[in-house]
Parts: sequence; C-alpha cells; structure tokens
Amino acid sequence: MAAHGGVETCFISAACNRSPFSLSWGRNGLILYGSGNLVAVYQPKNGEESGSVLETLSQHTAKVTCVRWIPKGNGEPSDEFVVGSADKSASLWRRKDSKFEVVSVLRGHSAAVTITEAMYVPTSNKDEFWTLLVTSSVDSTVRIWERRQGSDEVTCQQTVCCGNSFALDLALSTLPTTSVPILACGWDDDRIHLWVRQGEAFREVATLKGHEDWVRGVEFTANDEGDLLLASCGQDCFIRVWKITLQHGEEQVTEDEIKVKEKSFSIQHGDKSQSYAVVLEAVLAGHENWIYGVHWQPAVFNDGSRHQPLSLLSASMDKTMILWKPDPTSGIWLDQDRVGEVGGNTLGFLGCQFSPDGQSIIAHGFQGALHLWHHADLTQQASWEPGVTVGGHFDGVEDIAWDPAGGEFLLSVSLDRTTRLFAPWRREGLKPHWYELGRPQIHGYAINCLAMVSRYQFVSGGDEKVLRVFDAPKNFLQNLKNVARVDISKDMVERVSNVPEGASVPALGLSNKALYEGELSVAEDADREIPSSFSEQYPQMYYKPSELHRPPTEEHLLQNTLWPETQKLYGHGYELFCVACNRQGTLVASACKASKSEHAAILLWDTSSWRQVGHLENHSLTVTQLRFSHSGDMLLSVSRDRTWALFRRKPAEQADGELFRRIAYTDKKTSVHTRIIWGCSWSHDDNYFVTASRDKKVVVWGRRPDHSPAEGCLGEFCARSTTLDVGEAATAVDFAPVLTGSKSRYCLAIGKESGTVVLYCWSPAGGKEDWTLQTTIDRSNLGHCLAVRRLAWRPTTGNTESEERNKYLQLASCGDDFTVRIFNISVDIVT
Repeated sequence: MAAHGGVETCFISAACNRSPFSLSWGRNGLILYGSGNLVAVYQPKNGEESGSVLETLSQHTAKVTCVRWIPKGNGEPSDEFVVGSADKSASLWRRKDSKFEVVSVLRGHSAAVTITEAMYVPTSNKDEFWTLLVTSSVDSTVRIWERRQGSDEVTCQQTVCCGNSFALDLALSTLPTTSVPILACGWDDDRIHLWVRQGEAFREVATLKGHEDWVRGVEFTANDEGDLLLASCGQDCFIRVWKITLQHGEEQVTEDEIKVKEKSFSIQHGDKSQSYAVVLEAVLAGHENWIYGVHWQPAVFNDGSRHQPLSLLSASMDKTMILWKPDPTSGIWLDQDRVGEVGGNTLGFLGCQFSPDGQSIIAHGFQGALHLWHHADLTQQASWEPGVTVGGHFDGVEDIAWDPAGGEFLLSVSLDRTTRLFAPWRREGLKPHWYELGRPQIHGYAINCLAMVSRYQFVSGGDEKVLRVFDAPKNFLQNLKNVARVDISKDMVERVSNVPEGASVPALGLSNKALYEGELSVAEDADREIPSSFSEQYPQMYYKPSELHRPPTEEHLLQNTLWPETQKLYGHGYELFCVACNRQGTLVASACKASKSEHAAILLWDTSSWRQVGHLENHSLTVTQLRFSHSGDMLLSVSRDRTWALFRRKPAEQADGELFRRIAYTDKKTSVHTRIIWGCSWSHDDNYFVTASRDKKVVVWGRRPDHSPAEGCLGEFCARSTTLDVGEAATAVDFAPVLTGSKSRYCLAIGKESGTVVLYCWSPAGGKEDWTLQTTIDRSNLGHCLAVRRLAWRPTTGNTESEERNKYLQLASCGDDFTVRIFNISVDIVT
C-alpha cells in the first residue's frame, strides 16, 4: 500500500470506467484501469494471497477513457504506459522504483481522446529504439506522435482526418522481417484500414472488408512462422482473423486448390520494394451480441527465444468471454472455453485481457465491475475458476457509515444507485484485505444518504420521497462470520426469530422482498418443474443461499447479497438529502431538498414503530447534514441557508408532543459563514461541534466559558475557535474519536472541494495558535481528485485489530471521484 508522511492507504474501492479500452494488464503483473478521472493501480494475486488497489494516479480533469501499457519486444516487464482522457489530452507515464511519474502530456485533439496505442520501434542499432504513439478522438482525427531515443519530448508528426467517420480501435505492430510500423484502424464504416509508415509519414495501403457493422476491436500478434495476425471484432457479433505475409514471387496454385481472395500491397524498405498479402484466415462465430474486445495471449520468452501461443480471448455484451484456439490437426479455430454469466443482472463485458503468463483472464463490465478467472487443472480436465477481485461504485459516492458496534464493516451509498458493504477478508497468517462483501441495496434512483440504526440495520434515502429501512438476513451474518471473522453468536441469538434467509428484487420492483427458508425450496423447484401458473412461469426469486469463505464474485453480489427491506417512511415532499440516527439506535432524523422553509423541516422517526414523532422547523433551504450528539440528547443541523441550528431533547415530563426544542441557532447577523455549510460533527465528548462551509471557513462552537446564556439566537453557545481558512471550499468534516497528545487537543479531518483531506489539531485553550496543521492528503499522493463528500473516523472500540489500532487511527472518506478510501493515520501525527 502507498504511504506518505505517516498516512497510508488501507483500502481503495474503485470501479472501472465504462469504456472498452480502460483496462490494461502489463508484463510486470500490474493492472491499470481508468476509474473516473483517475488511473487505478491494481495488483491481482492468485492463490491464498489476495490483490488490492495499491494507489490511484491523477493527471486528467475528465474521465479516463483508455489505458495501455507499452509492451517491450523482448518480453521484459513494462515500465511505461499511455493514458487517454475525455479532457482532450493523453499522457505518457513511467514507472520507476515503484513510483509513477508523468513523462509528457499530449495535447492537440479538439474533443475527447478515446483510444491510445503505442509501441517501441527498433532502429538499425538493435540496442536502440524510438517510441511511436497513436491517439484517436471523437473529433474524427487520428494523431501520430513520436518520441526519439533518449528524449522525453513527444511531438505530433502527422494528423489523419477521418472525414465523417472516426476510429473505434487502433493496433500497432511491425511488418514481417522489417521494423516498418503498420497501423490497423477499426472504423465505424465497417472496415479495417491498414496504414504503413513510409518515409516520415503513414500512408494507407489496404482496406479490409468483411464486417457488416462497426469494427469495435483490432489487435496484432506475430505467429511462430513470422507472419502477422490481426484479430478484429465488431457489432456484427463475428470475429475475423487476418494473416499478413511476405510474398516471395508468384504463388503456384494447382487445380485442386481453392485460391482464397487476398489483398496485396507493396512498401519501400531500404533500397528495395517488398510485397505483402493480406488474407482472411478465419471467421469465428459464437457470441450472441456485440463483441467489444479481442486480446491475444502474450508471447512466452525463454532463454531469448520467443513462442507465441495462438490463443485469442474475446469479450461480448452477451455476458460471456470465449477463449479461441486453432485445432492442431485441421487448423480450424474452435471455442475452447467460455466463461461468464448465464442470465443475471449484469449488462455484458466491454473489454478483456490475458495475464502475462496466460493463466488468468479478466474482463470489465458495463457497470464498472471487474471479473477475474484463474486457470485450474482439476482431475486432468482444465477449467477456469472465478477469482477474488476488487470493485466499487461507478458514480459519485455521497455518504458512508461505519458499523456502530465497532467498525467491523463500512457501508457506502452512491449516485450509481447502489448501497455497498466493505469488510476485511481475514485469514490465518495473512494480512487482512478489504473487499466488497455485500450489496444490500440495488435501486432505481440515485442514493444520497444513509445512517446505521444498529449493526445489522440501516436506513437510506435517495432521489425519491421515501426513506427505506433494511435488515441484515441470516445468510449475510453467516458469511460475515466466515469471511471477516466477526463474532455473531450474540447477534444470532437476538435475531434468530423470524429473520429472513435473504432477499430478491421482484420484476419491475424497487423494494427488496424478504425470502424465508420455506420459500427458497419453492423458488429452487420452480425451474425444474413444468410451470403451472404465471407466478411459477416467471419466478421472482432468483436468490440462492450460499456459504462463503472468501469475498463474493460480482454475480453473487448482484443476486445473493441483498438485504430485505422492512419499512418505507413517507412524509417528505422532495428528494431525500440527509439522514442521521442517534447512537442508541432509537431515533432517526431526516431532511429533503428544499427551496422553502415548509419543505426544509427535519422529520423524526421512532425506530421501534417507525412512526413519525417529530417535526423540527428552522431552516429555509435544504438541510445538508444532520448529526446527533453521542449522548443522543442534542441534534445539530446545517443548511444551504448558511446557518446551523441546535435542538435539545426535552425531559420526559416536558414532552408535550415534541421531543426536541431549539436552543440555539445562527442568523444573518450571528452566522460566521457566508456560503453553504456542507458539514458538521460533534467531538467525542459532546463538548464541541464544528461546521465547515463553502466559504473556506471551519469553526468550532461550544458553550460559553462562563456558561452564561446570552440574549439572542445563540443562547449559551458561541464560537470557541478562531476561524480556520482552509484555502478552498470545505465539503466535509469529522472529529476524531479520541483526544490526542497531552489529552487537551482535538483532531479534525477536513475534506475539500479539490479532493484534499487535511488533518488539524485544535486546542480549546484558544488564542491565535489554536489550530495546528498535522498533515495533508492530496491527489499527488493518496487522496481524492474531486470533492470529498463525507469523512468518518472508524470507532476505536470493538474491532478485532486492537493491537494494530494502538498504532494508528483509521479514517474513511468518499467523494465525487467514485472512490471509497480508508486511511491508516499514525498516532504520531495527531499527538
């Protein structure tokens, strides 16, 4: 894991972008993939060891559309790669001593760069080479770039105009027996265009016809005979394999032979002319939907010799990948293996890659998930087994919440319409690694907020007017015990009665339907017997209970890890924006988007009956965050109207219809903030609370030192700190759960609009020096690259890594860059 100044990343959750070329597996074993504006560095591992996202790289200001490692012709590990982005630029990167740096930025396109391709071209001196890079854009141009030996400067040498068309994929190689570069372009005119470098520029030498729809993927490889093979795929659901060979005079054809139609072209190589023939070698049919990617198995290098295994991998929107190989006897290409999903809820694969040794394959899907398979030899019959991989949200993450009973797992909600649960995979003798262990909610609307009611119950709200309550099923509890080694014996005793086994989503429904043990046998038998009714013909129950001992696959997450929905809470007039629950789990507060005071009211819900028990009014615009004090006696709210309000619970004998009454608030005169207040938090001892605003200010508030109430809206409260200017909009804030140093300072994490997280220590003693900057986590090392939406310190009690937790605190964060992160913060920083 990456580390910087006493801070290291414990976990990064990041999905793959929805682009066919956003993933590349290098010979160094590292997988790079675009995730939002970032490039994630993922190290997968087979066997008992597990992989993880090591770090993320930030350079571009818009989505990363393509990533390509630059292969070395001698089979050595790759150390350079090229990245393309929707910000109209591409970048060349280098990995040196496990650190990544930008070598050059390629600018010139007038629209998003969609494809990048690169290769090292040998010169007459075998020990020297120059770098050829090609980029394509939706501006209907292909740009050809060069970097000379010993230089980091990349210059554009040629721009090819595609007219009304544009390239959908690019592939580079060298012609057989030469070092002359050849470029294959798959276009949206159903053809493959071949370009060869002659002199200082490329010229088109052939157009290959055959596909009946857009050509989505092209890739070169050289076989052991020295011929060049080109695989192409497209939206016509077919794969074509073309062979480019050097012609040696006129070929003699006997009467019994069938002459295959071929295309020929000539090039000038040195002082002589050479002719090449392009012939269609095979047409591969097997997929039932658009084919987005083809990838040749990497060559094997032994003692300086090169061997090319003729294995071709293809990925399709039919939710499968096929491994193709030619029959050793007849030479006919056959589908040897097929992996993927039959049925289910995924939307197909956009791209695929072989591992460097050919023993693993990976695909990335339409919803950002990575699907990994490892080659296994079982009872002399080769097969592919699904492997554990990483994943995450594929849109902005709006809120996070720790397990309140001890931080054993972390929940997050996102604009991608899912709620995800992350927990560590613990095994004897191995370091725990965090993975997605559940997807409790898959919804039809973007989800904006959540709150944990208890360890196994949460409430969430999204772009609808309804709050939804979810309870953990039995199967989740069992798998949490198996994978995360969480002791659930007490929980099982308390929850054993009338708890469903799992949940599923009915057809055209938004609610997770609870499934009990008696119903599961009916659901399992429904597909074995002849259906006699409409409900049997279209069963709503796809859930199948399973006992896991390792993190689930994407297919399992989609269908078998939902939590039953137990309540719907109606009362708000607009989209839900924030929700909070007290530590005792007895009361939930919620608020929705509002442009008038009548809609900006805070509603209170009793968790025992889920009835509305309170209606608190103060704000005139959307309440952006709600926080109960740790004792549960106080409720703090902050709003777009630039003010905060504090409510105190009434004694039982004074509760005359309202549980809380307002005891302090700010108005235009007393408010320190001049812009939206985005975040707030209570100190662990409830003595202070903090507010963070778009006006760049962070302020700690508390009771007046003499506890004397003052006239006006602030009551007995006032600003207890100097105003901290963090330099840009503050979007999130959270107090650390313990005092630091000499037990007189509080530590606060503050998130900014740029993605930076800063840690400050604050001393209640006051004075100009009450704020001390401890460390900064920004995009240059470990941080987010877009606005931080929520920060949450992990609870310090109850979790199993108690010995490790004496060395560091853990901070979770989420943001608009699609990532969820957990940082290990050394206690030395905050002391």
